[in-house]
Amino acid sequence: MSEVTEQMRRHSAAHLMARAIQNIFDDVQVDIGPATDEGFYYDFDLPHRLSPDDFPKIEAEIARLIALDEPFVRKVVSREECAKMLEGQHYKLDRLSDIPEGEDISTYTVGDYAEMCRGPHVEHSKQIGVVKLTRLAGSYYRGDEKNKMLQRVYGVVARDEAELKAMMERIEEAKRRDHRRLGVELDLFHLDPEDPGQIFWHPKGWSVYVTLQDYMRRKIVADGYQEVNTPALMPRSLWEKSGHWDHYKANMFITESEKRIFAVKPMNCPGALEIFKSRMRSYKDLPLRLAEFGHCARNEPSGTLHGIMRVRGFVQDDAHIICTQDQIGEEVAKFCRLLKDVYKDFGFDKNLLVKLSTMPEDHVGDEATWQRAEAALAEACKACGMDYVIQPGEGAFYGPKLEFKITDALAREWQCGTIQLDYQLPSAERLNAEYVGPDGQKHHPVMLHRAVLGSLERFIGILIEHYAGAFPLWLAPEQVRVLPVSDKALAYAEKTAEALRAIGMRVGIDSSAEKLGAKIRAATMEKLPYQIVVGPRDEANGTLSVRSRAEGDLGAMTLDAFIERVKAEKYVL
Repeated sequence: MSEVTEQMRRHSAAHLMARAIQNIFDDVQVDIGPATDEGFYYDFDLPHRLSPDDFPKIEAEIARLIALDEPFVRKVVSREECAKMLEGQHYKLDRLSDIPEGEDISTYTVGDYAEMCRGPHVEHSKQIGVVKLTRLAGSYYRGDEKNKMLQRVYGVVARDEAELKAMMERIEEAKRRDHRRLGVELDLFHLDPEDPGQIFWHPKGWSVYVTLQDYMRRKIVADGYQEVNTPALMPRSLWEKSGHWDHYKANMFITESEKRIFAVKPMNCPGALEIFKSRMRSYKDLPLRLAEFGHCARNEPSGTLHGIMRVRGFVQDDAHIICTQDQIGEEVAKFCRLLKDVYKDFGFDKNLLVKLSTMPEDHVGDEATWQRAEAALAEACKACGMDYVIQPGEGAFYGPKLEFKITDALAREWQCGTIQLDYQLPSAERLNAEYVGPDGQKHHPVMLHRAVLGSLERFIGILIEHYAGAFPLWLAPEQVRVLPVSDKALAYAEKTAEALRAIGMRVGIDSSAEKLGAKIRAATMEKLPYQIVVGPRDEANGTLSVRSRAEGDLGAMTLDAFIERVKAEKYVL
């Protein structure tokens, strides 16, 4: 018996859910049902409007099908046989037309249910375990809002009831930490349905954003980067030369001016090379590390957007390192050291997973060059003492890459950092970047595309959920709130706030007419790191009554003692 993986169990559960829903309801059309990182889903078109009230009977039918312990049988069939098998299922038949002529068509049958599917699946249905349905959503067919909206049903799979209970507790905790809910509750941002995929940052959210960006700016300047900025709009001719027009046009926002076609940049890399090419460079100028917090826009389908984690407008902590072949190893190693240093400040330095993504089918350049690039990344990774796993065929169209996955407080993995090795973009066939070598001849450099956080928007979404909205002191939009017990203490509260602002702290004052208890509750609900209560007695004694989010009531202390405390806690990084 072959090893049964989580992905196999999840994918097999999706098939049984589709079968169960067809058994229960009439006129069911099925589309696709993949495994996901957390479970599985399936898209349906049926007259009945599904609701959570339907979940118990669907789950009961899935459990009955699992208990039958029927085999999943794979068979390769002809196009005609597959069309006959899928007769009446028009979404599946439409998907069948995507398969190129002459290509093998893989199918799986379990009991009386047959699917066109690459697999793999479990051998018998009892290997799936226990299935629980979790939520419903809408999804346009093929992700196109011009198509019909389908009903998407999500579920999870556990080996037994005990594991399922723990899994459901994690799901409930994830709901409590959902950045979309906390973003509104903490007044960080909002999303407008009339402007999908764009974020409206409120003052507190923008404070987090700017603090994070300034932190990264200090890190990269200390690591030898120079910051640049390139245009948001660039001409079609540049995107054609870079190769993005052929490989990425569907995701680009395109406009026209004076009979010329322009595109809003979906990425910053061509701009960095244009700066490099603006004058002749020497090998003595290399490596040249150009960083850019450039705003990018990608025309993502509306059905794939998710809060601030997947948007249409975003900024990356992007940089491009232009170097010689001999400098690749040290530059990749240098980047890995920077990445680990940054992740440590967020508590993400444990359980870091590294993946090496190799040449995809849709690529530019010859295989020999790709093999050389993949070997260079692998060697540099090993030199840093970092293990990696291979992701076959997952590289960018222009080069292989290392991907770095962090693990959050709920043990979820997030891919954030990446470094991509690119021989193609600087080549004569693309943007033709050149430098003069020690031999006096012109040579093409190598380009490393790299990001530590990735999209700042997405990383902030991850942080909100990781910290459950309780940001560490250095990142909190409001680090301290001073709470005067009455108007008599307001002048002392303002004096205290001014002293803390003078050392660079972000301080608020609650001067409302609310009673002290209400002020404390409000500050606690906003997850502020510190509250300072001041009254006439505190003023007379020259002290502050300090409350900590982490430790509760700390009692009375002097202003100088509080300042020493927050300095030791690193109120700024």
